[in-house]
Amino acid sequence: MKALRYARSLLPRRADYRLLKKSWRGDLLAGVTVGIVALPLALAFGVSSGAGAEAGLITAIVAGLVAAVFGGSNIQVSGPTGAMVVVLGPIVAVHGVGAVAIVSIMAGVVVLLAGAAKLGRVVSYIPWPVIEGFTLGIAVLIFLQQVPAAFGTHPGSSSNAFVAAVQSLDQVAWGTVVWPLLVVVVVAALMIGIPRIHKQLPASIIAIIIVSVVAALCALPLTDIGTLPSTLPAAQLPTIDMTVIQQLVGPALTVAALAAIESLLSARVAASISDTGPYDADRELVGQGLASVASGLFGGMPATGAIARTAVNLRSGGRTRLAAIIHSLVLLAVVYLATGVISQVPLAALSGVLMVTAVRMVSLSTMRVVLGSSRSDAAVFVITAIVTVSVDLIVAVGIGIGVAAFFALRALAKSGGVHREELPGPAQPGDDHIALFRLDGALFFGAADRVLERVTSVANVTVVILRMSQLQVLDATGARVVTEMTHALERRGITVLIKGIRPSHLRVATRVGVITSLRHENHLFEDLPAAVEHARSHVARELPTDARFG
Repeated sequence: MKALRYARSLLPRRADYRLLKKSWRGDLLAGVTVGIVALPLALAFGVSSGAGAEAGLITAIVAGLVAAVFGGSNIQVSGPTGAMVVVLGPIVAVHGVGAVAIVSIMAGVVVLLAGAAKLGRVVSYIPWPVIEGFTLGIAVLIFLQQVPAAFGTHPGSSSNAFVAAVQSLDQVAWGTVVWPLLVVVVVAALMIGIPRIHKQLPASIIAIIIVSVVAALCALPLTDIGTLPSTLPAAQLPTIDMTVIQQLVGPALTVAALAAIESLLSARVAASISDTGPYDADRELVGQGLASVASGLFGGMPATGAIARTAVNLRSGGRTRLAAIIHSLVLLAVVYLATGVISQVPLAALSGVLMVTAVRMVSLSTMRVVLGSSRSDAAVFVITAIVTVSVDLIVAVGIGIGVAAFFALRALAKSGGVHREELPGPAQPGDDHIALFRLDGALFFGAADRVLERVTSVANVTVVILRMSQLQVLDATGARVVTEMTHALERRGITVLIKGIRPSHLRVATRVGVITSLRHENHLFEDLPAAVEHARSHVARELPTDARFG
């Protein structure tokens, strides 16, 4: 029954549209607005990935609709994104365009299974500097990928975006390069200037219309998008070749990881800036997995949640899933009514859109905050960004998390310590033969050796009291260190008393052997006065009178 209830929680329900009676007008307007904004991005991301403008448009329609219905966010808008384009480029270069649909289906299945396995909350463990470094790296890659089209050339042979951009410059026809560069500059200027006139104007689509009309009237030597289908293709399984499938397992896992991370991050940000309620992380993965599978069946690309389009949805008044559904229907209408016109849009215009989009992904104020917060956070941010650009997106996230974990463990290890304290109350004869140590902070593998050395080096004492009530973290290594300390001191004839093991630590302490390492079970205390009294009585029995009085 529990499994059945969980399965039902991952499916669409009436509550998804509880705000519809009040918000349907805003949802309709937001859906149309997002559709207009998404059109140039869908085309541009499709072209930039190597799969073609058609694939980008199909992804925005099919994946956007499926994710809206089945996803875990009420206001998220899904489709092709810049991060996914960065990953798909090398896949297309190595395996061809036909691999995109296969990878989309394979990755979608992985993301779907991750949602069913309740892995949605894993993304919450990604540190903020890693996310920002990852975003900066993606922005740089998107910008670099547009350099060839901006200069009217083709990308170089390298799989590295920077190298490929430099290689493309060798093919530049310097006599005609002014035209694509001029288109990029004009598009960028319009996208920056139009919002200053009115924030609600769709700057990207207006910029594309203006430069496309001028290019057509003046017959400028520019490369266009090319022929687009006037109908949505029928769904079909791509040709299955087991050899190719085996080769695509690695890329598909990379795409799945990226799709899950980007979608959940986008949904989390959207939930934090909206009043439409929280998102369901596991259901979001299920919805995004189904979206990528559906997109692949129609010949599209893997999809993710898109924070830019989601933000436009919110600003335009979207409050339910209807807005994202309308966005897909608007794009579907474009396919049936306007592909002939769209096919004449210059590729350089799409490059201009993506270059501006890439620049807007980078927040200088956020960068200043991250770089100024601490040296460790700044290092994590910079390393993640560099690895994203130079190596691989998923590798960058892994390395970023690893570096962040290293600094976190180092800080945690520094927080743990051992301090020798004076015995409470008035001094009594023989107290100099009793050592009271307070363990606090975290006693785990990062701090264990330092604590062990400090305690076991004590000399000229008969009894050692280990005060453990202030210890916040105790792992198996830390418990093992306490056991070793006890054995080492007992071998020297020093009696060890332990005070205040927390109930949450008692299980690991018992299993590792802390309790059994004591000379007697009565050497475990809950109160410090009782432990000190026992230590003093022990000293009184063990030492002659003249030794107790020094």
